[in-house]
Amino acid sequence: MIPVTKPFLPKQAEFKSYVSSIWARQWLTNNGPLVNELELKLQQYLALPHLLYVTNGTIALQLAIQALEVKGEIITTPFSFVATTSSIVWQGCKPVFVDIDEDTLNIDPNKIEAAITPNTSAILATHVFGNPCDIEAIDRIAKKHGLKVIYDAAHCFGTKYKGKSIFAYGDVSTTSFHATKLFHTIEGGAVFTQNPETLKRMALMRNFGYSGVDTFSEIGTNAKNSEFHAAMGLCNLKHIDQILSKRKELSQHYEMRLNKIEAQFQVIQANTEFNYAYYPVIFRSEEIMLDCMKQLELVQVYCRRYFYPSLSALPYIDKVHMPICDSISKRIMCLPLYHTLTSADQDLVVRIILRTHNYRKKQVLKLADYGTMVNGSIGMAVNGN
Repeated sequence: MIPVTKPFLPKQAEFKSYVSSIWARQWLTNNGPLVNELELKLQQYLALPHLLYVTNGTIALQLAIQALEVKGEIITTPFSFVATTSSIVWQGCKPVFVDIDEDTLNIDPNKIEAAITPNTSAILATHVFGNPCDIEAIDRIAKKHGLKVIYDAAHCFGTKYKGKSIFAYGDVSTTSFHATKLFHTIEGGAVFTQNPETLKRMALMRNFGYSGVDTFSEIGTNAKNSEFHAAMGLCNLKHIDQILSKRKELSQHYEMRLNKIEAQFQVIQANTEFNYAYYPVIFRSEEIMLDCMKQLELVQVYCRRYFYPSLSALPYIDKVHMPICDSISKRIMCLPLYHTLTSADQDLVVRIILRTHNYRKKQVLKLADYGTMVNGSIGMAVNGN
């Protein structure tokens, strides 16, 4: 079986050494020494001054919205994981969708200003599949209209833009360390900000709002993570450069083998050091995509319709038509991509896609030829020949 993804796991001995230290200390949670060590090492690796390790990427978004005191309407993308929208609604705000750029798959900044109203307080944009948004354009719009900027960078570990970690941009940037991500802590996430006061607020919020033993200064939640999760993160961080290198190699192999297929591929933003988090293929039609998926599943190869459906179709929001997103979300499929995937596995995936694609193409050509022949016969009959 070839799944769409597999989590990277270190050798058991590496993890057990950390677990033994947890057993010895009996300090399991509440920002223990391993959590603090992970935060410090992540800061060093990412070359960032501030970050907070939290429970998951969803609560990271909620902390960002709460800490920035965002109210009313938040302009956002319909092409993202459901947590991007649900976090907005959960915080009592209204998501206002703006369609995406058909090349980068990120929110189209040229359409943002038309969606701004007196109730707009923020832009929450996703760096889709680790591909940076048009950061400069979004920043200009936000400053012009006095809006906060939050980036959902759940897919972005290892991505750099203009020489800096992608997490360095926006008023707050968030990420996920879920097991499906290329860097993971089993469950987990982080928030990043350049503003010390915003960081302090999120630090208090992460721990119920405690500012002292018996005092509270913020409305808070429990967004802390455990020593066991931090242990996995410390193990995996040692291997991250190898993981990133392997994913680049695998992605380039797909690119080489699929270069003749009639499909669309995501265009990566200029000045980007990309992390190759996913390998999406956008087929010419939903029918071709579904046919490829069906043929792959017959040999136990499992891809994913990611992201589908468009978030603008969620049942708990006002439905809106987003023509580009609606089209792409129906036609996109992410191929298997993980550290232990082999080139032989990839070749099997590619062969089935090419065979299915080429068969469908021949069928379309046959139908076109048949239509020409029928129309020609009708023409002869009309002309009395």
